[in-house]
Amino acid sequence: MALTISKLFTFNHFQEFSFKGSAVYLLLRRREVKTLAMTTRFPGIDNELQKILDANMDHVSARRQARHAFKDIQLGIDHILFKAPCDGLKIKESYEVNSRGVEIFYKSWLPGAARPRATVFYCHGYGDTCTFFFEGIARKLACAGYGVFAMDYPGFGLSEGLHCYIPSFDSLVDDVIEIYSKIKAENPEIHSLPSFLFGQSMGGAVALKMHLKQPKAWDGAILVAPMCKIADDMVPPMLLKQILIGIANILPKQKLVPQKNLAEAAFRDLKKREMTAYNVIAYKDKPRLWTAVEMLRTTQEIEQRLKDVCLPLLILHGEADIVTDPSVSKEFYEKASSSDKKLKLYKDAYHSLLEGEPDEMIIQVFSDIILWLDDHTLKHSSSSTSK
Repeated sequence: MALTISKLFTFNHFQEFSFKGSAVYLLLRRREVKTLAMTTRFPGIDNELQKILDANMDHVSARRQARHAFKDIQLGIDHILFKAPCDGLKIKESYEVNSRGVEIFYKSWLPGAARPRATVFYCHGYGDTCTFFFEGIARKLACAGYGVFAMDYPGFGLSEGLHCYIPSFDSLVDDVIEIYSKIKAENPEIHSLPSFLFGQSMGGAVALKMHLKQPKAWDGAILVAPMCKIADDMVPPMLLKQILIGIANILPKQKLVPQKNLAEAAFRDLKKREMTAYNVIAYKDKPRLWTAVEMLRTTQEIEQRLKDVCLPLLILHGEADIVTDPSVSKEFYEKASSSDKKLKLYKDAYHSLLEGEPDEMIIQVFSDIILWLDDHTLKHSSSSTSK
């Protein structure tokens, strides 16, 4: 599930207690509260496996153990993403210690019989992972002829680090650039192929910052419900913002930011909403204070640089999305300087367009993505041939 901060843990929640004894009151009161994710009980699961799933996922060892123990059950759920036959794909999981000494998990899905037509590099959303739901998306893309690469950010999924803690969004983006640049450089069979970014929700902000740091490195970007600006009615007043930053400087890793039920807000299909529980290594606690600060700063920076975005764009957004605001995607579309850009809005759709909608909507969104990739891969091939 790809999620972000804009309307889910809005800073307006701080109005409930910002003046009820000041920030000091909040600090002392919240220190006494232990934030724990809701325990989910799965039918047919023995006590030993349930104990693994109930473990504290703050550290990567617990997340890796849970994913390993639950992987086959995840792939067997009744979701359209896992129903299409995808025999013959070359799927590989790897771990790589990056230049900062953090062990990063990444994965690839390649067509089995032929060379990929192009490559797609994925950036996942807040609290999420490149496994589980994206596994189904990646397999479908690979079956359509595309090489797909994805990684978990430091502190997310199967990568090392405190769960869902972002000490620096810029460093996170640099970590993604490092791994993806290495993949492209060390795989000669894909080196000359067009390469596209694919970002969902917070991953949209990651992809945009990657492009702004590497303006010539990518041939296009697919952004699904991207986090590129906090809606105007959600921006906290200056005083509340300073309170948040002040507390975050003291307790940066604490899970204190209020939020609503993420699955309820992001998944329209009720049956698919229940399936989010199977994403056992997704982050389900309250957001950490410094993570919230970094995400707010990042959206403010991106908002100021929307006009600098110049690569081919496909922006997809549900009109009923209350997690990231579709009006912000409209503004992004208008401000981006890209000469090749397309915005698609889906009536009545929520945030998780590829995971949480009725099957017919998921099929439509996926079809739009493949059509765009096919068209831009052909354009790239024609352009290379004519040179």
